[in-house]
Amino acid sequence: MNTIDNPRPPLPPFDPESAAKKVRLAEDAWNSRNPQQVSLAYTHDSVWRNRTEFLTGREAIVQFLTRKWSQEQDYRLIKELWGFRVNRMAVRFAYEWHDAGGQWYRSYGNELWEFDEKGLMRRRIASINDLAISESERKYHWPSGRRPDDHPGLSDLGL
Repeated sequence: MNTIDNPRPPLPPFDPESAAKKVRLAEDAWNSRNPQQVSLAYTHDSVWRNRTEFLTGREAIVQFLTRKWSQEQDYRLIKELWGFRVNRMAVRFAYEWHDAGGQWYRSYGNELWEFDEKGLMRRRIASINDLAISESERKYHWPSGRRPDDHPGLSDLGL
């Protein structure tokens, strides 16, 4: 197993352009709903708090995301940079999904990210709240996968 991770540009220290690009790359990866692919953006010993769950390491991240996306069906996510400093970022996000019974939700949250010198995320702290919505209240209608470049972001959608 290769224990040396390749750099994941953009790298810290971040500027407005590189920070926004890093956020969009994370959004794109999460919208792939590929736990293995997503996990490669994190250090091997990455520490997470996601709601009330505490995780450490890539394998735990893969297991968490596999479980998450089996429950949160038709998942679509938009992230937006809130602020940054050197190797840390504050990001807000909202995603839409439905459960096995067909109930739709919009989940709102904030994340705090910390990166190592290779651009891998070593810490992720997420606070998330779920709001039940009707299907007619959905705002994310793109096909599964990456959000199209011309699709509005969170601020444009009033979220």
